[in-house]
Amino acid sequence: MQIKDINRHWERVINTMNEALMIISKAGRILSVNRSFEEMTGYSASEVTGRPCTVLACDACEMAINNRGDGWCKLFDPDQPEMRRCRCTIKKKDGTFLPALKNASVLRDEEGALLGAVETLTDLSELDRLDRKVEILSRQLDDDSGFGGIIGNSDQMKAVFAIIDKAAQSDAPIIIFGESGTGKELVAKAIHDRGKRSAGPYVQLNCAALNESLLESELFGHVKGSFTGAFRDRAGRFEAANGGNLFLDEIGDIPLSIQIKLLRVLETRQFERVGENRPVSVDVRIITATNRNLLELIDQKRFREDLYFRINVIPIHLPPLRKRTDDIPLLVNTFINRLEIRTGKTIRGLTREALNRFMGYRWPGNVREIKSALEYAFTVADKDTIDIDHLPPHLVAPAGPAVSAPEGPVHGAGITERQQLIEALLAAGGNQSQAARLLGINRVTVWNRMRKYGISLKREINRQGG
Repeated sequence: MQIKDINRHWERVINTMNEALMIISKAGRILSVNRSFEEMTGYSASEVTGRPCTVLACDACEMAINNRGDGWCKLFDPDQPEMRRCRCTIKKKDGTFLPALKNASVLRDEEGALLGAVETLTDLSELDRLDRKVEILSRQLDDDSGFGGIIGNSDQMKAVFAIIDKAAQSDAPIIIFGESGTGKELVAKAIHDRGKRSAGPYVQLNCAALNESLLESELFGHVKGSFTGAFRDRAGRFEAANGGNLFLDEIGDIPLSIQIKLLRVLETRQFERVGENRPVSVDVRIITATNRNLLELIDQKRFREDLYFRINVIPIHLPPLRKRTDDIPLLVNTFINRLEIRTGKTIRGLTREALNRFMGYRWPGNVREIKSALEYAFTVADKDTIDIDHLPPHLVAPAGPAVSAPEGPVHGAGITERQQLIEALLAAGGNQSQAARLLGINRVTVWNRMRKYGISLKREINRQGG
């Protein structure tokens, strides 16, 4: 093949390149681009031909532009090397940014007169994603040495961390108060990991998930034949936790009959399996948690006062997210980083409008809700920045005015179960399934509590507005 044949097919040659290519005049205007340029940037050749090369808003070019006001690039200066390579970020037609490797070379005629320049761009999106993943994983390794994934840098959370450190060194019972979604499970696990019993087992049980008979069997175990379906002996959670910590979540939902047996274990360190009279001795430290007001339950004769004082030796109160809004940007960044690793999708942050909405919202579902909102946004976002229209509908346009939390110290969860449910229903626009997700409970529980407290959403909206 002769040179003239190659020249005849030059356009086809450059269109087979994976790299984007553009020819630039000495005045800084785009003369020609190849097909990879169109695919990489979203611009067609006709849209950029004749336009200044600054249309790509390359951050490396911004540093190389001369200050003489003629728009020339330092690449054309006589004392500069005629070939330059750099890593940069360009702006695509849709407004998103693309990391790229740029190679630029000056073009001259046979006499050495300047004609222009040729530039190639290599897409570094995948490499950039992997770099970010390594960075995030490294940061997560650092986080793991802290408080087990508990996120917060506010004064309120620093106070919580200090209590965790002190409580971890004790064998006294601990109770964690906090609304749904505030991170009670993470606190319990952090206490175990940082305490004297960290080498022992860590066992947890959600007391609201089981009926009375199943809960008794789960806690204390049973012997074969003790009830229908007991085909073999089975150890309970107390035996499984021997030498370690037992975390009982939703302690306020334990039936009174089980409360009596739990109190005996705390006082004697002994219990009996279901269907057996022989006492079993254990060495277990109890950590409990609740989102309910236990003092109200005591007044209603639904929780034993002696058990309350027995488990409430070291109380830890977790603040709701609306009381520590300074932590919201940190939570957003952390969850975005984790979602990037899980999904492989690159999201660089929130727009100012979206972040303002996050800061102004009351978050009845707390940290769990903010995580769910970002998972939703990740799914629907069609660019690398989360905007207001990517947020869940109830977050963009709440169904009713926010419910004010009670001021001053409040025993238990800090907000009544009834009031918390109303907030979630208002935030979810009356959708019981959505309210259940915000509170971390199932839809049947929402329905039962609405009946229990006589909640009418229409009446509550009128009351808030009136």
